[in-house]
Amino acid sequence: MFIDSAEIEVRSGSGGDGAVSFLRMKYVPKGGPNGGNGGDGGSVVLEADADVETLLDFSGRRHWYAKNGEPGAGKQQWGKKADDLVVRVPHGTLVYRADDDGQGGVPGELLVDMDEEGKRFVIAPGGRGGFGNEHFKSATNQAPREFTPGEPGVELQLRLELKLIADVGLVGKPNAGKSTFLSAVSSARPKIADYPFTTLVPQPGIAELGAAANGTPRRIVIADLPGLIEHASDGAGLGLRFLRHVERTRLLVHVLEPEPADGSDPIENYRVIRTELEAYSPELAAKPEIIAISKMDLLGGPDDHVVAKQMMEEQLGKPVFVFSSASRTGLSELLETAWRRLQTARPGPSAWEAAPDR
Repeated sequence: MFIDSAEIEVRSGSGGDGAVSFLRMKYVPKGGPNGGNGGDGGSVVLEADADVETLLDFSGRRHWYAKNGEPGAGKQQWGKKADDLVVRVPHGTLVYRADDDGQGGVPGELLVDMDEEGKRFVIAPGGRGGFGNEHFKSATNQAPREFTPGEPGVELQLRLELKLIADVGLVGKPNAGKSTFLSAVSSARPKIADYPFTTLVPQPGIAELGAAANGTPRRIVIADLPGLIEHASDGAGLGLRFLRHVERTRLLVHVLEPEPADGSDPIENYRVIRTELEAYSPELAAKPEIIAISKMDLLGGPDDHVVAKQMMEEQLGKPVFVFSSASRTGLSELLETAWRRLQTARPGPSAWEAAPDR
């Protein structure tokens, strides 16, 4: 199950109290102070882990608490420091403050973007252990009874939102052929059916291309994203949830049906999607794009494909690719073009390269 949002409560451990103790030995009636310091409480640490793909673990576990440090003891014994609690989240998770923590925190504030594989962030530092009375001894205060309690831990209400990180995002209206394309070029098996909104959550897959000249494997991480409809940028359909994931892709492949089953115009469908992308984010709309016409096996032979391609290019004023996932025609050409476009897209490693240990 793909879960892309969750609310959790984290709490770091409190520090242990310092101890008040004095040396007691035979023939030493007035031994000095020997109360040890308390141990530090455990911190709550977030870690971006490529092996964690969704926020499903957080839907069944809301509370994430680190342990408290142990108190100090006599004979100069320091309390044991508590272990940190490492919370593994998917690569691409945004962490927001969910409420006012009473210390000036602003609800909705972005605390950290876990946008790098292996990134670690201390979201709730553990409380420091208190001082025992041995800490306070001096030439003028040889028998202090002073100690300090451990510092309290930090408690936070957090909202986690996952933005899928992929090289290529498949966009288009429902039933445009995105899921079938993904299943044809990768080992991903998204649900495929002939009714709208079959894909309700993002489905990632990895397309394997031939190795580069130096033998380096070439792979593209592709995300099949829920279909867009008009007014998606206002929240219609799966709009806002969908658009959040498109933001982290480096290249858009806009999939169009040549003859939509609902009788709509593919050119108008393209313009509707572009309008929604621009309304949501000009930066998103400015991403490099490939226009691909799917289901060409339904339009007859190669000559018909050439005619359909030319007509689409004339109406859109842009180059288009044609392919058929069923007959697998045009898939290699489309993937190779996507690879070349990714090399000239904004700087940064591919989604696969960002997670080499997967």
